[in-house]
Parts: sequence; C-alpha cells; structure tokens
Amino acid sequence: MTAETETPANVQPNPLAEFWFYFSQNTGAVIGLVVIVTITLVALFADVVAPHDPVLQNRDALLVPPVWQNDGNWRYLLGTDDIGRDMLSRIIHGARLSMMIGAIVVSLSLVVGIAIGLIAGFAGGLVDAAIMRAMDMMLALPPLLLAIVVAAILGPGLINVVFAVAIVAIPHYARLTRASVMSELSRDYVTASRVAGAGTLRLALVVVLPNCLAPLIVQATLSFSNAILDAASLGFLGLGAQPPTPEWGTMLSSSLQFLQRAPWVVTFPGLAILITVLAFNLLGDGLRDALDPKLKR
Repeated sequence: MTAETETPANVQPNPLAEFWFYFSQNTGAVIGLVVIVTITLVALFADVVAPHDPVLQNRDALLVPPVWQNDGNWRYLLGTDDIGRDMLSRIIHGARLSMMIGAIVVSLSLVVGIAIGLIAGFAGGLVDAAIMRAMDMMLALPPLLLAIVVAAILGPGLINVVFAVAIVAIPHYARLTRASVMSELSRDYVTASRVAGAGTLRLALVVVLPNCLAPLIVQATLSFSNAILDAASLGFLGLGAQPPTPEWGTMLSSSLQFLQRAPWVVTFPGLAILITVLAFNLLGDGLRDALDPKLKR
C-alpha cells in the first residue's frame, strides 16, 4: 500500500522566504545589500579597522600618494591629505558619520511624515487640504536648495544638517502615507474594525498603518541615499560638519584645491559617496520589486 503525500492547498508560503526569493532575483539589489552590510560593519568598528587616528597630523607625510604609486608608503594605503592625515582612516570614520546621518534623518522624517500623513488621511476635508498644500509648497522647491536654506537659518554644524535634511524628506513620507491610507480606508477589513468598535487611534496605528509599510520601507531606503548625498553636499558648501571632522563632503571641500597636484584626496571621498549612494539605490529597487505584488513575476 503506497502512501501519497499531498501539500494542502490552503498552506500559505513563508512571507520571508517569498520575499527573499523575489529579492534575490535582482542581482544588483543583492550586491547593494552586501555593500551596505560591509559599510555598516566598517562604520560600527571604525575605531578598530582604521589604521590611524583620523584627525592625527603627520607633518613628515604631507600629500603622500597611494601605495601603488611612486613614493607611496605602506603605512598610508590610500595616501595622506595636505596636512598629513591618513585618507583611509578618514574615509572609514566618514562612513560612520554618513551612516549615522542617514539613520537619524530617515528615522526623524519617517516618524514625522507618517504622523502627518495619518492625520491628513483620517481627518480629510480642510485639514487634509491644508496639510497637503503645505507639503506641496515644500516640494515646489528643489530639495537641496531647501536644505541649504534651512541649514543657513540654523547655522553650520552636523546636528543642524541632520535637521535640515530631515525637514526636506518629510513631505515625501507624508504624501505617500496619506495616499496609502486613503486607499486602505475603503477596504473591508477597515470597515469590520470600525464595526467592532476600534477607535481612531487604534484604527490608524494597528489596523491601517501596518498595511502601508511596504512603500514606506522602499522610500526610506531611497531616502537614506538622498540623506547621505544631501549631507555631503552641505558639507561641501561649508554648511555641514566643520573641519577637522572626517565627513566625506567636508573632505572634498577642504581638498579641492589639491585636485591637480594630488587627485587622490578628492577621488577617494567622492568614490565613497558614489558607492554608498549607488548601493542604497540598488537596494531600494530590489525592495520595491520584492514588496510590490504588481512587480512580482
């Protein structure tokens, strides 16, 4: 007698396994994830990984080229800047600053944007119209220009840059949350929750919000790269982290005059920004493909 094993038709696939299946189909997204994990680990253990103090000046090693060029020194694998600071150590510690800026900016803008979007979506009427028009006014200005204005008002400094970039990102989360809420409010499960006696706060935070998270996660990933890029831009303009802080944009600004004489002092911070931003964009594309049912093959 042969026993046949059949898979029940009502068994649902593991959500994490299904997500990873669709995510792993995107090779660029997987590469981006590996790069981001690597940069995060380097940033967390910067004090251990960096071979030198990022602000330590060595007057005997000014503008030493990378090790693979003539006159290179194995003590300074990526060379030194104009006052003898190790480029590799500064880029590693700059990764810590950039990842910290991205995390704080995304967290602040995400929380505030979700709150504004939920209020607009559930209140409707004049409240919704007033909030959305305010968001439209903020979106009418180029993001970097708005960040420059806010940073100029608050004054130069790393903390002020975080607030400036976070303020710029809020409208994107607010509009996305509001659109998702408006779409979900017409669903049967929301009506059932209302009939069951769920209050507005519970309805917003427990019932509706979890079903709006997929597009917000994708937006947060893409905003992470924008936050790093905007912070570097403000640092380059002198409105961000001030020397000798090892921030990538500030490093570019302070070394720009040595571009022709010692191109490595500009090339390596620029490559660090490029690789990090590209990795987050690739990760965001992969998350969008994996979380959006319409894009699943």
